[in-house]
Amino acid sequence: MEDNNDPGEEVKREWENDPKNWIWGMFYYNPKDKRQYFLKKMKELGWHANYAHPNNIIIISLLFAIILIFIKYAKHKQ
Repeated sequence: MEDNNDPGEEVKREWENDPKNWIWGMFYYNPKDKRQYFLKKMKELGWHANYAHPNNIIIISLLFAIILIFIKYAKHKQ
């Protein structure tokens, strides 16, 4: 059974090519797109992340918190 809310590949390609969905031309942010990751145009180069996806927001927040903890720890050791 197919999910009726899932847009087709053509719509997804339009979203990927729309400059409004890219922050600074590097970060893909589209709340309508439910994919967490998708292949880059040149598949050999890897994946893009959708930074509007809730899981990616959590991952980025955790990474930022870990970096801040390391910085604070490094300054405390001096």
